[in-house]
Amino acid sequence: MRLSYDRAEDILTIETAATGTIDHAEQTGSFIAHFDVAGQLVLLEVLDASDFLASVVKVTARGTAEELPAGA
Repeated sequence: MRLSYDRAEDILTIETAATGTIDHAEQTGSFIAHFDVAGQLVLLEVLDASDFLASVVKVTARGTAEELPAGA
């Protein structure tokens, strides 16, 4: 797994596989999931990553289970 962050675009990229060719992508809110032809997740992009990660940190600090915003 490899993580990278583009500060200018505020996008967190999570590569879940070292190899694989992206066949298609699906977007839900601030998340774009890229899949290979077999339907396996190859790459996940989190748009507006700083807002999402701030929410994750708050929930983690509280030690509670909460629904995080998926973005628009």
